Amino acid sequence: MTVRRDFKEPARCRPDLVIGREELFTSARDQLARGGSVLLHGPAGIGKSTVLRALTADYGDAAHTVLRCSATESESHLPFLALADLFGLVLDEISDKLPTAQRTALESALTGRGESTLQRDGLALRLAVLSALRALAASGPVLLVADDLQWLDSASAELLGFAARRLGDTPVQLLCAVRTEGQEYDRHLRASPPDTLAVRLNPLSRAQVSALLDHRGYTDLPRSTVREIHRTSGGNPLFALELGRALGESPTPPRPGEPLPVPTSLRALVLSRLDMLSDEARRTLLVASAGARPTLALLHAAGRENAEAETAQAAQLGLLATEPEGPAVRFAHPLISAALYAEAPVQERRAAHAALSTAASDPIERARNLALATTGTDPEVSARLAEAAALARDRGAPSVAASLGLLAARHTPPDGTPAPDEHRLKAAEDAITAGEVDLARDIAREVLTRATVPADRIRAWEVVIESAGQALGDVDAVFPQALADAGDDPRLLALVHYHLAWRTLIVEGDFSEARQEAAHAAELAARGGDRRTELMSLSFQAHTETLMGHPNAPSTIKRALKEPQDPYVACHHNGVGAARFRWLLMSDQLPEARATITTLLREVRRRGMVESEVHFQRFLAETELRSGHCGRALDLSRESLRLARDSGIGLGASAMLASLAEASGGDLDRALALAREAADRAEEDGDQMYLSRALAALGHAQLVAGDAAAAVGSLRRVRELETGLRITDPARGRWHGDLAEALVRVGEPGEAQDVIDVAREQALRLGRESVLAVLDRAEALVRAAHGDHEGALARLTSVQDRLAKLGYGLEEARAAFALARLRAPRPGPTSYDEAARLFRRCRALPWLRQVDAAAAAGATGAVPVAPQAPPASDALEGLASMERQVAALVMEGATNREIAARLFISVKTVEATLTRVYRKLGIRSRVDIVRLAAGRHAK
Repeated sequence: MTVRRDFKEPARCRPDLVIGREELFTSARDQLARGGSVLLHGPAGIGKSTVLRALTADYGDAAHTVLRCSATESESHLPFLALADLFGLVLDEISDKLPTAQRTALESALTGRGESTLQRDGLALRLAVLSALRALAASGPVLLVADDLQWLDSASAELLGFAARRLGDTPVQLLCAVRTEGQEYDRHLRASPPDTLAVRLNPLSRAQVSALLDHRGYTDLPRSTVREIHRTSGGNPLFALELGRALGESPTPPRPGEPLPVPTSLRALVLSRLDMLSDEARRTLLVASAGARPTLALLHAAGRENAEAETAQAAQLGLLATEPEGPAVRFAHPLISAALYAEAPVQERRAAHAALSTAASDPIERARNLALATTGTDPEVSARLAEAAALARDRGAPSVAASLGLLAARHTPPDGTPAPDEHRLKAAEDAITAGEVDLARDIAREVLTRATVPADRIRAWEVVIESAGQALGDVDAVFPQALADAGDDPRLLALVHYHLAWRTLIVEGDFSEARQEAAHAAELAARGGDRRTELMSLSFQAHTETLMGHPNAPSTIKRALKEPQDPYVACHHNGVGAARFRWLLMSDQLPEARATITTLLREVRRRGMVESEVHFQRFLAETELRSGHCGRALDLSRESLRLARDSGIGLGASAMLASLAEASGGDLDRALALAREAADRAEEDGDQMYLSRALAALGHAQLVAGDAAAAVGSLRRVRELETGLRITDPARGRWHGDLAEALVRVGEPGEAQDVIDVAREQALRLGRESVLAVLDRAEALVRAAHGDHEGALARLTSVQDRLAKLGYGLEEARAAFALARLRAPRPGPTSYDEAARLFRRCRALPWLRQVDAAAAAGATGAVPVAPQAPPASDALEGLASMERQVAALVMEGATNREIAARLFISVKTVEATLTRVYRKLGIRSRVDIVRLAAGRHAK
């Protein structure tokens, strides 16, 4: 029997819709699956009810009875109301199972007849609630769901707390949500069962807010607007959605420098105490809300003489933060500042900005406030804003520069010099630098509707092309128009042909044609005297030549490094510095590569070049990974991926590298998921180059996870793609050794030798020493498969030494592991010690688990072999690969620890995977999986 009683509209909420709460949701669901209780807590609007409903929908079917209540503030004074919600529909079922005195007291409390009170019937009522829950649990597990626990009437709260503390082993679980500020949930936790897990819901990140807005249909918001929604909402999902809704309903978006429109619902929520302020205090807060970094000194300079007393009054009302932060004036929540500003009349806003335009010490702030205090066009204001934009650009704040540039365009007369569109184009280029590609594209499209000057049109087309990122196929129609606008001007043609080179490489996958386009662009730029475009084109030409294994690559890099240089190109992610870094990395010069990319990363951070920062952080992670610093690589790759998700830039490439780092030093399930995400993005963008990298990462993760057959499938496809793309340098993707090893594991040593021979020819031609060493390691496995045991051992010993000298720590450890495995038929207890030491030095946790499993197998006299995916029964169709493997091993009778050892994953990962298996198969325990196996064998 399942009983549901809700005062809020019930909503079944699938777990995959709990945006930004996936880990929290899994933790709470696992706690419920273990028979425990959960207390969700956090501030208003943070998403507690959403998570509560999702958990109830996901786990509720496992309970025999589900009791619900949802309190409200207006009804919190009514005694026993929550109790009536919970037990009203089951009273008839359990009343005859209660002692007479308890039944009478409970019926009186639930029906209102008899005027039962805690003072008079306290003990009988307490025991009645406890007995009622035990009676319900006698028929099966009971789940008690309570939302907004803070509004529970005191009588019901007291009775439920009494029962919860005394349930013992009775199968009754509580799933509750309570509004708290900070961490003050102890009182509610003390009234919960002893095994309750308290789960705090924290603010969402910017990427999570973006995903939430997308899910709710607000998909056309520029990233700059999403960033402002995140800042204003403070990461609160309710506030973010209300702000998104207000923007969706607004006929015109806010202009640059203006705050977001705050809907009436949120104004009422956060400004309920505003009427208690004096008029002067309210004006002081308005000035503070109009300032970027308000302080008491700034308020005084803006004419607010009694700022101390007025801000103290606001702090007492909860409008300002009360904790000491020096002279800063900080609102208790960003939304209070936004709502206060939105509530103020336009004239009062302008007066506040006018006061700040002279009071602020920073020239950028003075210019911004002057613009917001001024109506109409004004050449002097426009000039001040252009100067401020240049200053912001020099400070490494291109996003601020873009906002100021748009304000400058707004205040520039139509016949001004520079023209309004000049300011707009500069703002678009600043937005590209800041990673705000949506804003940049919108500005460029607007300019193209009226621009007639060819140079302006080409600049605008450049922005449109660059804002497409890797999806250059989406802007195919742009290139003929841009070529027509360029006419016969070599400078303008050079820009178009440079972008055509990228399109040819990414969309068509033609390295030879892309190289020729880049060389043509460099020639045109040199003829037109455009050194920046010449350098960018030479850098791209060097990049393609490096990947092709073209003999001209070193000389092209030298040409690109000749003076004069351009500071922007030197640190651009497709510029000279990046081309040199790629060459160093592929040439096994790891210390020089690390020094180069570290310098570049420092410079792009100083300049605020977000797109370049995403790529350079990934490049540094790749360098650390090759050096065997897996922990450092994991941290860097995760940060790069976070930045990519936050900015919407380089997502596929960052996911690909993060997958490699996770497979080497982190979590294998995450590595597999990230590789598939990267491959999906590359296919969606039509980017064959990154598709091959993503599939190589997937094949590597599958190999580490022990699924050699899947690794062979993925890596064979990489081989086909790179053959078609004519990528000949094996140092580019470094997948050849993995494919050969996987082929040996699945019993195809002949094909493995073919892979090695083809890659070795190119590696010898290009002098790729580390690639040759890895190929020799794979060939040793081929020799062992053919029975040449001694030859394989000799080859591996040599390989390990060579890799150590080259500085490839992880590959050195893999060679030591292969050596230990070949010696395993007659091992001693320390035969794997060297491999374990090297992997531990690298912090290569997935590999360490493999060593532990192999050592354990050797201690029992078993010959360690690479784990293969267990056969899955028909009943397991529909499960993910890892889920099928775990379930199949359970069918064989393996314990969680044995499964972890065989699949090279943690026991915790096994437990979480089994929880997902139970849910997908509609079962509750390992016993049910064994029954599935018995049913399969009976057929």
